[in-house]
Amino acid sequence: MSTMNLTVRDGIHVLTLTNADNGGDNMLTTAVLLEYQAAFDAVERYEGNTALLITSDHEKTFTTGINLAWLRDQSEADQQAFGHLFDTTLCRLALLTAPSVACINGNAYAGGAIIAAATDFRVMRADRGRFCLPEVNIKIPFTPVSAAIVDLLPNKQAVKHMMLTGAAFTGTECLERDIVDSLAPVEQLHSTAEALAKNLAAKDRATYVAIRNATRDKLAGLLQGLNH
Repeated sequence: MSTMNLTVRDGIHVLTLTNADNGGDNMLTTAVLLEYQAAFDAVERYEGNTALLITSDHEKTFTTGINLAWLRDQSEADQQAFGHLFDTTLCRLALLTAPSVACINGNAYAGGAIIAAATDFRVMRADRGRFCLPEVNIKIPFTPVSAAIVDLLPNKQAVKHMMLTGAAFTGTECLERDIVDSLAPVEQLHSTAEALAKNLAAKDRATYVAIRNATRDKLAGLLQGLNH
């Protein structure tokens, strides 16, 4: 993998995004999404209980979403293929056959925020970073899949506000609005997220997934449609 690294530590899969330097900002392209899919494949092949922790090795960037400059240079057919792949990636993460945690170490914008919303739990850095859905400002409507993913966030008033105004929230504001589950100072961020992932990995995997996915029939139907 050239834009991320997957390791297994103490029974959990840690997916570290490594493409934030030099303007990369862990942005999404077809190649990056294929690496996400390969990581999901590895998690789902793993025998026994586990969890997926998604993090970044950068000091201030989780992921800032789709690389729009790159996307504009693609053919119409390739743009459509990318959109299909992004929707599939979101559905697969939301329905992953293992628990998932996002360790949000900094800015999570647009498609990056939607990826975080697709995970089961979110731990965010307390002192730095913003969580933002700026699609209304950059003239990119939500797809049925991305809208369904964002709708997984429990505070519907906060979701409406983010989607229709493009407001960017700090970690404290995210916690107040139930966008994230907890905050941690930077020195404790990764250990806090890893502790949560390890706790989830101790659950019976099949039971956990059955309980979680019982409320995600809409996403299961959307994924089935994407696969046909």
